[in-house]
Amino acid sequence: MRLLLSATLLFTFVGCSNIGKKMPKTLEEAATSSLRTPENTLRDQYRHPVETLEFFGVKPNMTVIEVSPSRGWYTEILAPFLYEKGQYIMAEPETDPRGYTTPRTAWYAKYPHLEKKAKKVVFQAGTKIDLGADNSADMVLTFRNTHNWLPTSNIEEAFKKFHKVLKPGGVLGVVEHRANPKNKFDPKSGYMHEKEIIRIAQKAGFKLAAKSEINANPKDTTKHPNGVWSLPPSLRGGEKDKAKYQAIGESDRMTLKFVK
Repeated sequence: MRLLLSATLLFTFVGCSNIGKKMPKTLEEAATSSLRTPENTLRDQYRHPVETLEFFGVKPNMTVIEVSPSRGWYTEILAPFLYEKGQYIMAEPETDPRGYTTPRTAWYAKYPHLEKKAKKVVFQAGTKIDLGADNSADMVLTFRNTHNWLPTSNIEEAFKKFHKVLKPGGVLGVVEHRANPKNKFDPKSGYMHEKEIIRIAQKAGFKLAAKSEINANPKDTTKHPNGVWSLPPSLRGGEKDKAKYQAIGESDRMTLKFVK
């Protein structure tokens, strides 16, 4: 029994001491790491994680808050990348009645050291937002979420909170489904006008530092019967016009970098 216990302790010690060595050193390594769920990597062609995170300027020693990480698509990249020198923080509701976090919870169960290092803060638009101390984060990121804070939630208050938690010079990175500027805004479509996101951010005190077409998709007309959810991966219309929407791919997206 004593020998077995000693072996277990030795394994634990060696395993823990090697955790940092196994963590990715670059964003490219993080995106191609075996830590990622294989199905998630299939969406890289639409989400361009390395290019997107490089555009925002993510560094391994940063404190980064991801707002509404949901199933954890970006968690699988950011948590390992920030593990050694930085801090990954998930901003999410206190409860998850829809089970959006279930895949992320299952992923963390395989890598408990990553879960232990990560932190959680509260983000429930329109109800409760507590992202941490003012001027404490280097970066706030949110991917395809701002449409969820409409029409009843206070999106302007959310951006004010992002501004408060960021250090001077800190970055807010936003990726969102982009509505055609010629079309009237439809809050149920899942698309938002780029000018509106910029307006809200600037009102909160941010400066638009740069825009990128990394996640643009000119094939997306943005006019679909089920809004953005007509497209992959949702394909809410079922088999009807499925091939058509698969040929389009995922939505046309704005990629905006703001600075405090």
